[in-house]
Amino acid sequence: MPAESAQPIAQPAGQPTPEEALQRLIAGNAAFVADAPHEPDISRQRRLELAQGQQPFATLVGCSDSRVGPEQLFGVGLGDLFIVRSAGNNVDAAGMGSIEYSVMALSVPLIVVLGHEKCGAVAAATDVVTKDARFPGSIGRMIEPILPAVIAAERAGAGGDLIERAVEENVRRMVERLQVYSEPMLLEPQSRGELKVVGAVYELATGKVRWL
Repeated sequence: MPAESAQPIAQPAGQPTPEEALQRLIAGNAAFVADAPHEPDISRQRRLELAQGQQPFATLVGCSDSRVGPEQLFGVGLGDLFIVRSAGNNVDAAGMGSIEYSVMALSVPLIVVLGHEKCGAVAAATDVVTKDARFPGSIGRMIEPILPAVIAAERAGAGGDLIERAVEENVRRMVERLQVYSEPMLLEPQSRGELKVVGAVYELATGKVRWL
């Protein structure tokens, strides 16, 4: 898409700033970690409102893992998050198009790339690098984009568990892709301060989101 057409289709009123959106997620996760009661609005009235259109305040790029429920761990409800999920929080053409749509059409001010501890896709990629493992079907092709993160984490040799270091490296690389190597429709709003891209890792046992 040419740069001259990389403008929002519409600018909904009432969207928070990128920092306000981030602080809302941070506060929601703090409540989740503290086991504070959370009753998202799933009422008929809310559903009727959303039937007229959506205005999510953040886009979340996350893993398909069933233990990582974005709405729950951030304390949000229907219509709050635009979610793109795949094993290992990788993004293919459909995923990237979804992210671009959320910014261009919905004016989302924040993109969060969320990895998590004990990620099976990252563990599989680590086995490919360290054990020359092979996986059947499309699984091998699915984890191919994660291999550079594993290799980089292994070369860094910073100690600790290689899988967990690769999880973080995989998030950082996706963030860099969105911050530096994306289309103008993502780069331009970042340069204007209208869009922020951040990375994080979710700790399964504690429920805490650790921001990178």
